Amino acid sequence: MAELMLFRRDADGRDVELSGSTVALEVELQRRVEAGMEQMLGIRFLASEYPTGPWHRGRIDTLGLDENGTPVLIEYKKGSDSGVLSQAVSYMSWLDSAHHEFVALVRRVLGAEAAESIDWRRPRMVCIAASFSHHDRVAVQRLPERIDLVRYRVFEDGLLSLLLVDSSPGSPSAASSRRNRERDAAVDSAPAAPVLVAPGLVPECLRDLYAELDDALTAWGEVEVAPLRHYIAYRRLVNVASVIFRPKHGAILVYLRLDPDVVTLEEGFTRDMRGIGHLGTGDVEVRLASAADLEKAAPLIRRAFEAA
Repeated sequence: MAELMLFRRDADGRDVELSGSTVALEVELQRRVEAGMEQMLGIRFLASEYPTGPWHRGRIDTLGLDENGTPVLIEYKKGSDSGVLSQAVSYMSWLDSAHHEFVALVRRVLGAEAAESIDWRRPRMVCIAASFSHHDRVAVQRLPERIDLVRYRVFEDGLLSLLLVDSSPGSPSAASSRRNRERDAAVDSAPAAPVLVAPGLVPECLRDLYAELDDALTAWGEVEVAPLRHYIAYRRLVNVASVIFRPKHGAILVYLRLDPDVVTLEEGFTRDMRGIGHLGTGDVEVRLASAADLEKAAPLIRRAFEAA
């Protein structure tokens, strides 16, 4: 199981491991995550303690919409509770039957544009708990639902850590991790004519460059690759990079989750996208037209994933 270790240098210059703990009350964790959901998880807040009606007989801790337009249900457990997975499946079943209700909620909270762009293909369930058992992690890989298991710890001085310990892309799978996807088969089946990206499709003129870019973006451990309607998202808990093809210009645009203020921008290669509408997410645009461009972009890609 993935472990996160935090250290602080003491007065003698020695690194001392910080001892993490759990919250006293589950609601403490819930309120803190809800207050910072967009920064922590890339999810916009919709509702708290949302009732699922008499059939499903529950209240979803948090409802949200992620940066890719995907509906998200979040459940919290202050300790370890394997029952969170059966709860997740029940609530995902509710969502299947409540599309109109969810759309109305999104329209009321986030506006008509967000409501019209909801991606219903693979709704997400995020389970945040102090720990998960081996059986939890095995079950996640067997369930057809898209589920993220996130372990939390709280530390002194108000520190909170969130660690993605396991994730299932769901079924039908429009995305997969580097470990189990069959990228080569998907690329080989793409039509020869240059087209904008759709699930499994890459413009022929950019295939070689994209293959190298994909290797660079998935070299940082477990990275989920999600082909969406207009771009390909590379994500952990949040999108770290978004890839868009521009075959007419022989280029690939990569939007990285980086602060433009800490990047030395170069005209024609990198651009500050704050305040500029674009597909995908990320504030730094990198334009790739050759392997040399990709090599030059490698430090930026590394920084984006190290910060994620």
